[in-house]
Amino acid sequence: MDLQKEAAIWEQRLDDARDEGKQEGILIGHEKGREEGEKQAKIAVAKNLLKAGVSIDLIAESTCLPQARIAQLKEEISQ
Repeated sequence: MDLQKEAAIWEQRLDDARDEGKQEGILIGHEKGREEGEKQAKIAVAKNLLKAGVSIDLIAESTCLPQARIAQLKEEISQ
């Protein structure tokens, strides 16, 4: 195989690898964004339940947030 063909093949492989890396990065970004959105939704629910007078234990059980985080949210709400 001549040098130009070999260089073209390697360049194509490099481009393909770059594209694959970009796609993987996009997927990771989407996943992190989804996780952050779920976390924020749990926090919003916890705040609403605290305002409604629901116990920290029940909120922790319902949202899977740590009790310490819910106690922190309770302090933030009462300020």
